[in-house]
Amino acid sequence: MQQMVSKAHFKAHILELLREVEKTKQPLVVTHDGKPVIEVSSYKGKEPLNDEAILKSLRGTLVYYEDPNEPVGLEDWEALK
Repeated sequence: MQQMVSKAHFKAHILELLREVEKTKQPLVVTHDGKPVIEVSSYKGKEPLNDEAILKSLRGTLVYYEDPNEPVGLEDWEALK
């Protein structure tokens, strides 16, 4: 069950409450005049990429030009035809 606290209590005990959310992984609802206004929950994002994962994600994305000084996209310009 998620815990509910007032904004005043949250402000006075924020570090303690954040540690509890981190430890229990249970969300915390902060209220104002008895009505929920925000929910604090632990971060559930992706794990940071390591070097190998970064290189793997880039594999096959390199663009190679035989002559890098040659204009590209000339076929896209109707005015040049």
